[in-house]
Amino acid sequence: MSEEKKKIIFIINPISGTQNKDSIIHQIEEVIDKSKISWEIRYTENAGHAVEIAADAVKEGVDIVVAVGGDGTVNEVGRSLVDTETAMAILPFGSGNGFARHLQVPMDTRKALELINEGFIEQVDYGKINGIPFFCTCGVGFDAFVSLKFAEAGKRGMLTYLEKTLQESLNYEPETYELETKDGTVKHKAFLIACGNASQYGNNAYIAPQAMITDGLLDITILEPFTVLDVPSLAFQLFNKTIDQNSRIKTFKCKDLHIHREASGVVHFDGDPMITGEDIHIEVINKGLHVVAPREKQKESVLTRATDYLSVLKMINEEIVGDIAQKNKMIMNKNKELIKKLTKKE
Repeated sequence: MSEEKKKIIFIINPISGTQNKDSIIHQIEEVIDKSKISWEIRYTENAGHAVEIAADAVKEGVDIVVAVGGDGTVNEVGRSLVDTETAMAILPFGSGNGFARHLQVPMDTRKALELINEGFIEQVDYGKINGIPFFCTCGVGFDAFVSLKFAEAGKRGMLTYLEKTLQESLNYEPETYELETKDGTVKHKAFLIACGNASQYGNNAYIAPQAMITDGLLDITILEPFTVLDVPSLAFQLFNKTIDQNSRIKTFKCKDLHIHREASGVVHFDGDPMITGEDIHIEVINKGLHVVAPREKQKESVLTRATDYLSVLKMINEEIVGDIAQKNKMIMNKNKELIKKLTKKE
């Protein structure tokens, strides 16, 4: 008697990240093992649609739901899969892919599909901020403020995020926060407070380098006010997985965290902004999500982290150069039109 095939649904967000997804269906057809897996594809049509599709998949008894997109798509899919038997897999197509990178899901689509064929599933933690699930990081302060500006920009990609970060960092004022855990209450004036279930924001920017997604703990990173002289070392350590060694950084672990601030404002979860009141409750749910992941995790070398840092710098440089070239082309075209108008005979 043959083994029953696994049922898989691919949820594709057609507008996430900066990569074209036209080739995905062809790659799925080529790579997915049809003798073991039956599959179908569903496309998201608007924000929040992936939550509904994934919830329907759970009701249908689907074995694996594949989030095809970035951390926003992963968050929407994961929200409906927590505390169920349906597992989540990821085909990383976002700008940052923080959760996929932490799980060591290959960035190459074919290799990520081969991982689905292998079918190894593990249980990992997820977090909640004011009751809303998150899988990578959440937080308050500057990174949340930038996530709001990034969302308002209506344009994706590393360059847009970098532009917003540089623009807003010049005027952003650190706030004072009251942090309460089972060990007591402390006050911190902070540029940002990041709560990590996983270790990074995305693009291998490690804001919580010691975070593990199976230990039932949140890794809290507090960045205190700093000067422009601190920026180079903070940036390097962020990508070198050593930011917790910086003198401007304070860290601790906890299962539950209550943050009180002086006024309502923005928070972020997995890079998406949300307006909340003065009080924010963050908690971790131990091993509440099933995920498809590599059976054996690879250890990162110092050389790999340095290469990641240089790769991000190269990406930023390429996007800046591309943006400048595009703007120059637009200026030249406008100049040509102006010259035509000026030389046109009446």
